[in-house]
Amino acid sequence: MTRLIALDMLRGYALLSIMVNHMPISVMRGITLPNFSIFDASELFVLLSGFLVGMVWRSVEARQGRRAAQVRFARRSFEVWRAMIIGAVLVALLSAALWASGRPHTAIWNQYAVWILSNPLGFMATVGTFWLQPNIIDVLAVYVVLIAAAVVVMPVMLRWPLLAAVGSVLLWWNAPQLNAMIPNHRTEGGFLFNPFGWQMLFLTGAAMGAFRPQLMARLWPWRHLLTVLALGMFAFGCAIVIGARIGEPALAFREALKSVYGEIDKWNLDGARYLAIVAAAWLVSVPLAGPMQRLAASLPGIAMQQIGRGGLWSFIACALLSVLGDAFQMTPPGQPMWQRLAVDLWACVTLWWVSALWLDYGAPWQRARKDRRAMRRQMKLAARRPMA
Repeated sequence: MTRLIALDMLRGYALLSIMVNHMPISVMRGITLPNFSIFDASELFVLLSGFLVGMVWRSVEARQGRRAAQVRFARRSFEVWRAMIIGAVLVALLSAALWASGRPHTAIWNQYAVWILSNPLGFMATVGTFWLQPNIIDVLAVYVVLIAAAVVVMPVMLRWPLLAAVGSVLLWWNAPQLNAMIPNHRTEGGFLFNPFGWQMLFLTGAAMGAFRPQLMARLWPWRHLLTVLALGMFAFGCAIVIGARIGEPALAFREALKSVYGEIDKWNLDGARYLAIVAAAWLVSVPLAGPMQRLAASLPGIAMQQIGRGGLWSFIACALLSVLGDAFQMTPPGQPMWQRLAVDLWACVTLWWVSALWLDYGAPWQRARKDRRAMRRQMKLAARRPMA
């Protein structure tokens, strides 16, 4: 399977954006996606994750069969679940250490620090059962569910894509009611990132990855019209954000736009946000494909590639650096812009550094460990076969 360097770069950008967006007084926060679009790094992360699942599933199934693909992604779901618990514990412990050292922060709720110290096993259990989903880490909770669901949904999608699409839209349409039925610590119940809603974006990405050649062959004759429509949707999203930033002077303009899109609801995956990220995906992958490849091959692009390839390791580092960066920017209070920008740059460079370390040392060790496990399984299977 050919590696898509632009995909790795965009995943890296998504993590950088998630990191600085959770630092409330970050300077770099002012240039991230939410400042000029109605979607943010969460949609980008989920769409790219779905795309990667679809692409890898197709490749594994073609080489090793459907059962191997299902086993691989069931195991991956467990790995993400484990990383969710580890990340929540580390973030809560870091928060406790920062509060103890007199460094307040608002990137995460301070109650996590209290719970991890007073009842660490209980805290781990509530995170592991999805009863509690600490912010920043909460996107991993829906990711666990979506990857686990892919074990069943991907075979259906590959055989009956229209049926899978209709089922996905129906789930999305009824997502708020379905999510409210899931027991949770939140008053309104359910996941913060509603899995019944966000599955549509994830499966859209999975379909893009699994059917990429067929989709491009069908859509290519219409590429100019689709590009115009995608630009229109992206511009519409920009207008919503710009109107909100202008405030009262743009009230009539905002009301006119609102009559078209209604309400924007991130947590249930709003339809306008969904269309905006899909439109952006078309623009990036077709008319801007060349510039994106050149950007990915540049030094900043390579650095973001390395962050994107760091996987769960990079995500946990991103969450920890969000809390650290927030604490450093808030203490002492009233820091000048250049000082807060220095913290932003430190956090970005550190995220790149730990991701590069993982690629140099952690990833090879992990691959060797998986190879040894696969070898042991093959030896056991060989031992069970009757002698000729």
